[in-house]
Amino acid sequence: MKQPHTVNPRTITVDKNAAYPIATRAMKLDGELWRFAKLRQVKFLNNIVEQDHRRIKRLVRPGLGLKSFTTASRTIAGYEVMVMIGEG
Repeated sequence: MKQPHTVNPRTITVDKNAAYPIATRAMKLDGELWRFAKLRQVKFLNNIVEQDHRRIKRLVRPGLGLKSFTTASRTIAGYEVMVMIGEG
């Protein structure tokens, strides 16, 4: 979040995990997050983001038996490129 091209979010949408309010509060106290940022814990609004990962997870599972980190990272990068091309 400290990258120069990023902006502090006004709202953060997450699922109902109990750790999120605690982490958000700590980030606000440390100045890492805008103090007026709103945390929305709604199960189904976060689903849109999670659904985007579904294709990648389905493709990655068969590759979990790869022997080296280099081969695995290149394979996953290829999967991500294929998804991006498919989405336009």
